[in-house]
Amino acid sequence: MDKEFAARRRRDLIIAAVLAGIAALTPLFVKDVVVQNILILTLMYAGLSQSWNILSGYCGQISLGHALYFGLGAYTTELLFTKFGVLPWFGMLAGGVVSALIAMGLGYPFFRLRGHYFVIATIVIAEIGLLLFHNWDWAGAAMGITIPIRGDSWLKFQFLRTKLPYFYFALALCCLAWFVTWWLEDSKWGFWWRAVKDNPDAAESLGVDVFNSKMGAAAVSAFLVAVGGSFYAQFVSYIDPESVMGFQFSLLMALPAVLGGIGTLWGPVLGAAILIPLTELTRFKFGGSGRGVDLIVYGTLIVLISLALPRGLLSLFSRPKKTGAAR
Repeated sequence: MDKEFAARRRRDLIIAAVLAGIAALTPLFVKDVVVQNILILTLMYAGLSQSWNILSGYCGQISLGHALYFGLGAYTTELLFTKFGVLPWFGMLAGGVVSALIAMGLGYPFFRLRGHYFVIATIVIAEIGLLLFHNWDWAGAAMGITIPIRGDSWLKFQFLRTKLPYFYFALALCCLAWFVTWWLEDSKWGFWWRAVKDNPDAAESLGVDVFNSKMGAAAVSAFLVAVGGSFYAQFVSYIDPESVMGFQFSLLMALPAVLGGIGTLWGPVLGAAILIPLTELTRFKFGGSGRGVDLIVYGTLIVLISLALPRGLLSLFSRPKKTGAAR
């Protein structure tokens, strides 16, 4: 069994390297700006969903408030850049650290809650954060922050004439989130998280540090999501509370993992590859007249998949386990 597990992990790593290589070559053949934009968002949400999956999928702490960390990453980066001239690269790290610390701070009281109480608490705290930024004048309040454009520059991570740098950063973010998940999956923390997800009381009786394992998952998840928020802010060059902390961001981080297979390595990637292009193409097709049609389309898709394949689309590719007797 150990050999089979090791072989599967090597196979996953090889497949990931091949897919990353193919993705890196895609811009050489895809010149349409709209398609490039869809590819960037798909990669970004794949990385975000993979990050969300660390806490909610592997550890079983379902969060619908990750928009808070996404927004904190965006605001930390842009406030440091516009107010103090700090380069976005340092702002990304700062946003990640701030979000990880806040996630652990919130985890101290929240991880004592279970089930739907925890889910509700994450929604409430994210909405509180949204209201705070709506009324915080120094951070632009409801008017938001317009990021000053100073020409194409890797140093300031700004590009007007091409989307390729954003594409490759989104690809790097997606790969980073996937690799961190792959590495953690076979670590002590990964085994602890799965034990906590299955049965926290039993895991604790076997010596698992349940509380600290949840805190670790929250910190890693929040850090990566915040880096995604920083990237998104640079990509769109303007942020306000609704555009980076709205509830829809929490949903769009969770839905790809749910669609592809929650608590799995490839589920978020597969889900994002289907869900995000579908969403963006629906918006592009219907425009303002079809506002909300994208929500109807992928909401229907999620319901159908949940009914037909409760474990997500990835279950179509999993081999049934051999058992000695039928149950």
